[in-house]
Amino acid sequence: MHTIDSINQLRSHLWQAKLDHKVIAFVPTMGNLHEGHLQLVDRALEEADLVVASIFVNPLQFGPGEDFNGYPRTFMADQEKLISRGCHVLFAPNVDEMYPTTNVSSTVVNVPHLDQLLCGASRPGHFTGVATVVSKLFGIVQPDVAIFGLKDYQQFLVIKQLTDDLCLPVKIIGAPIARAESGLALSSRNGYLSNSELGQAAQLYACLINCRLALEQGESDLLKLEDQAQCQLESAGFERDYFKICRQNDLQPATHRDSHLAIVAAAYLGKARLIDNIRFTLQL
Repeated sequence: MHTIDSINQLRSHLWQAKLDHKVIAFVPTMGNLHEGHLQLVDRALEEADLVVASIFVNPLQFGPGEDFNGYPRTFMADQEKLISRGCHVLFAPNVDEMYPTTNVSSTVVNVPHLDQLLCGASRPGHFTGVATVVSKLFGIVQPDVAIFGLKDYQQFLVIKQLTDDLCLPVKIIGAPIARAESGLALSSRNGYLSNSELGQAAQLYACLINCRLALEQGESDLLKLEDQAQCQLESAGFERDYFKICRQNDLQPATHRDSHLAIVAAAYLGKARLIDNIRFTLQL
């Protein structure tokens, strides 16, 4: 695996692959890799001749008081994991390389509506940071395909929307959520949880499943289901952020007439903010 920290060096390295018409797949990450990230690399290898992963902890998507400085950096271990899965190139720039003037971007990318609800409401500016850095990375790598995990479903929709709106020639693929045996979605921030909190954390997924089962059994009072789930999470030791039943395509509030649904949730447990979702089609 080639590890490269310079934009110009990466472009030079990928130039021959492009001349040879090789399909390039891209897996952007912030490092601290777990099995979920590595499954994205596996999927990328199925789609392309050459796989590029990136590790960049993007300051633009962290708000005041969030965990940018404390976000786990495990670069050497991440390299070994990527090598073990057959990744071809690791792009690992520093902040000065990505934002060379003021450590932020003078030009930003906004995806209106999608970037202002749910996690966007809880973390103002977060998706502007995500959309901006992904746009920059797409311009640097120029991949044919990019793989994103569906645990961050709102992020996936934001990136798909910006790709469509800006006519970027990148196929966006969503990969299934990787879960622990308990059902807990794998996340780099799970490392903030104590052993006892790891047991509690599985209740987030359980609440999503219970809500889906209630809908499948005919419950049509969506607000009641959302309130019940919030109460169950608080009883399990979580601090609430949101629990919403949404339309799958745009994350607007669902009604009893909608069938393509996403149940999305975010909650705090100890030092960790956990997110999860399930998507399904309801038989009306």
